[in-house]
Amino acid sequence: MAPAQAGLGNIPLLNILSTADRQRILGELTETRYGKDDFIFREGEPAEYFHIVKEGTVKCVKSSPHGKECTLKMLMPGDLFCCDAAVFDGARHPGSAKPMGDVSILRLRKAAYYDLLKRNPDAAIEVIKYLGNRLNEAQEKTKILALDRADQRLAALLVDIAAKSGIREPQGIRLAVRVTREDMANMVGTTTETAIRIMSRFKREHLVSGTASRLVIRNLDRLRAIASA
Repeated sequence: MAPAQAGLGNIPLLNILSTADRQRILGELTETRYGKDDFIFREGEPAEYFHIVKEGTVKCVKSSPHGKECTLKMLMPGDLFCCDAAVFDGARHPGSAKPMGDVSILRLRKAAYYDLLKRNPDAAIEVIKYLGNRLNEAQEKTKILALDRADQRLAALLVDIAAKSGIREPQGIRLAVRVTREDMANMVGTTTETAIRIMSRFKREHLVSGTASRLVIRNLDRLRAIASA
């Protein structure tokens, strides 16, 4: 089904367009809903669309030859999926995308976006800048994984999720997404046991409280300090 235009100006690769161009591209967007057990796309499938999270949370995962899944990152409303570069260079999806609950996803066929960029050189330059920023983010994450301690990486992850999905409550900032200890471990490059141990320490120090289903950040400033120590 075609999505409503509300909120499209907040989506990367769409917010760089003029209002008139966004109106033109609106007819090319389709909106699909998925449940937790669905796949939005699977590793190895052709990358023919831009996928954008409209509602809910998606995780990008990579599977080992033995079937073990590793969560690479979580995507919030407004985020492009982890494989936008694959869409540009014609490669296949290097990972799978799975909902972490009920989600609404916008899809845009790459040919439609290419046609628009050909008519709008200024937008094409902004796309180059956007991909450059994504590359910088990937390089920064690689540096963090290589140099920072596990507790620094986990604190940084919690700060990042709080910034993207945090809901202020009297007790602190509640994360609007469910993140398991295994998800945390995968995203910061450590073992599940280490993630459990660090989270237990954070709880003892009153930095966080709750469970994976309802995790509350009690002391965001202290987590920021740990992340940057």
